[in-house]
Amino acid sequence: MNFDFRQYHVRAINANSEAEKAAINQELKDLYETLNETEKVAFNEQLQTFLVSQYKSLATDYNALKDGGAFN
Repeated sequence: MNFDFRQYHVRAINANSEAEKAAINQELKDLYETLNETEKVAFNEQLQTFLVSQYKSLATDYNALKDGGAFN
């Protein structure tokens, strides 16, 4: 089973309020609760992979801006 964390991420970025972000987060929690143990393992692994990719992307963007003199 594959989970599309990007759709939740994009929705949260575009949320109009903290309440909307919380509702999106709750959707993920509710989804998790419906999974069996094997699916929960896959969910957690895929979530970790997604989060790491997002952190790497942020770091790359930050370093590009920093090296480009944006922070000088």
